[in-house]
Amino acid sequence: MSVAETTHDDAFRRETPLPSQDARPLIVHVIRQFLPNRGGLEDVVSNLGRQTIARGFRVRVVTLDSLFTERDKTLPHHEYIDEIEVVRIPWSGSTRYPLAPQVFRHLADADLIHVHAIDFFYDALAWGRLLHRKPMVVTTHGGFFHTPNYAAIKKVWFQTVTRLSALGYDKVIGCSVSDLQQFSRIAANRTILIENGADIGKFADGASPTPKRRIVTIGRFSANKRLDNLLETVAVLRARDPNWHLDIMGVEYDLSRKDLLDHMARLKIEDAVSIHVAADNDTIRGIIGQASIFASASDYEGFGLVALEAMSAGLLPVLNGNAAFAALADRHSDLVITDFSEPAHAADAIDQGFERLVSDGAAIRAKLLSDARAYSWDVVADRYVGVYKDILGI
Repeated sequence: MSVAETTHDDAFRRETPLPSQDARPLIVHVIRQFLPNRGGLEDVVSNLGRQTIARGFRVRVVTLDSLFTERDKTLPHHEYIDEIEVVRIPWSGSTRYPLAPQVFRHLADADLIHVHAIDFFYDALAWGRLLHRKPMVVTTHGGFFHTPNYAAIKKVWFQTVTRLSALGYDKVIGCSVSDLQQFSRIAANRTILIENGADIGKFADGASPTPKRRIVTIGRFSANKRLDNLLETVAVLRARDPNWHLDIMGVEYDLSRKDLLDHMARLKIEDAVSIHVAADNDTIRGIIGQASIFASASDYEGFGLVALEAMSAGLLPVLNGNAAFAALADRHSDLVITDFSEPAHAADAIDQGFERLVSDGAAIRAKLLSDARAYSWDVVADRYVGVYKDILGI
């Protein structure tokens, strides 16, 4: 039976894989959302998958069969994207903890399972290890502490269920220093740090060659990104100088384009902001080419991947002082950390950053581009493949 012909009668029945003449080891990545959805986590898995294939592995991604933003639209159950086999399975429940037990059907021929994020898949595959009997690693991607909501419950869950589930993993891979510190508390001997790679070629050196009062932000339209604070900062900037403009690029999530437009109308800055929903990379690169500053007012980031992509473009990042961004700024002194909950304060930081570009833009740009190269996927993928080979003994 092919993947596409899978029925729904028994969630835990294993698929019997077709005999394969391909002797390359198979890494199965399990992630709740994948392409065509766009976001930091999806980019990590697609880049890692391509890099892993180039290093002599086969790659399968098992993911949910609909996007959280289009839950009623079922995606193809089986396809290949850039040589990555993609298998999509039904799910139920909430987007925070989607239930998808059919994942067990697609593991029989795996040599190693790589789980991404701390959710149902993380728990179910750990507790079901006696069923699939495969070595496993997990990349934390910030855990589930993206917002302060239900903080007490999250702490209890982390110290109980998450701690017990961690026993099922050969390695727990923190993708940031803050994740390393957090997960070392529950899996000290098995937690390691591999910071996320960035696709530094995607927008490489693409920012405006001359300083412009134009800001870009890229990411999901989600509450934790605090686009409201960013818009209020733009309102302050625009009152000071009518040349300031913000381009917002991303996909709708728990905020819609209309939500942003309504807030812009309340602030009377409709002509100061452009919204680009689900823009492709060529479009994004064209917009970056008219900008000099990247801004993020996000309350929480698992790693801060988008800031690295901004650096690779030569944009000066002005970032809210969350743990991930603060850790990046500790290593890269040109990054600007501010508090976007205070719009006037954040506007001051952006103004000062712009003045730095006017006075020393070429040197700042060169340093940003140089610093971004350290996060190339060539470097990061080698570290992941080293973990895979160590566990598999190859």
